[in-house]
Amino acid sequence: MGKAALSIGADTFAFFTRNPRGGKAKAIDPGDALALRTLLQENHFGPLVAHAPYTLNPCSDKERVREFARLCMAEDMERMEYLPGNYYNFHPGSHVGQGREKGISQIVEILNEIISPSQSTIVLLETMAGKGSEIGGCFEELREIIDGVKCRDRIGVCMDSCHVSDAGYDIIGDLDGVLAEFDRIVGLSRLHALHINDSKNPAGSRKDRHACIGEGTIGTEAIAAFINHPKLKGLPCILETPNELDGYAREIAMLRETERAAK
Repeated sequence: MGKAALSIGADTFAFFTRNPRGGKAKAIDPGDALALRTLLQENHFGPLVAHAPYTLNPCSDKERVREFARLCMAEDMERMEYLPGNYYNFHPGSHVGQGREKGISQIVEILNEIISPSQSTIVLLETMAGKGSEIGGCFEELREIIDGVKCRDRIGVCMDSCHVSDAGYDIIGDLDGVLAEFDRIVGLSRLHALHINDSKNPAGSRKDRHACIGEGTIGTEAIAAFINHPKLKGLPCILETPNELDGYAREIAMLRETERAAK
């Protein structure tokens, strides 16, 4: 993973803790993990942003689905300690008709079971587009989850540019206002990482369809303003655009150029 990131000019990256569709995780080779930690240190990488499987739903109406989320996340907290001091990002889930309050309480219950004060990993709630019964499509829901977590210094947020735009936050025309609202409700000190994606749908669509940078409704200029904003500068930026490695390399080079131009 580290070598692939270096090959495209990255100094951070995301990785799945197991198959993105879930299932049993492959055992970690401690020697390989040590080699990666050495490579990261020697090449001055920033924090990494691991991603939980997409299939996890800690607020499902089915106990077996919630138990799967509980077991995966608990195991992932142990696995993340092979790469200490990094982030673990997950989608809060969908309450599937149980209601927002019930869904949030179930998410909080699992987080309090899997997060310990001794772990070095910070768990990140991802801002969501708000489609269907999805939790996390508004900042208030993220705040409610955070307020319920006992180890509050081990919980934070990852802001996804496509998701917040699709959720109706005007990051194109009023980024300052959106960040001020986030700061008032959640607190910018809780924001630890960014997912950088253009969107195939207009703002407020609640659809969640990622596009390559400059090929969607947000556009290169707004994405550049997002990553170079003084209040967001220095946060790890993770591309989740529909690309292969060469496409990511082009986007990284393009976004680094906007960084130079902003100085």
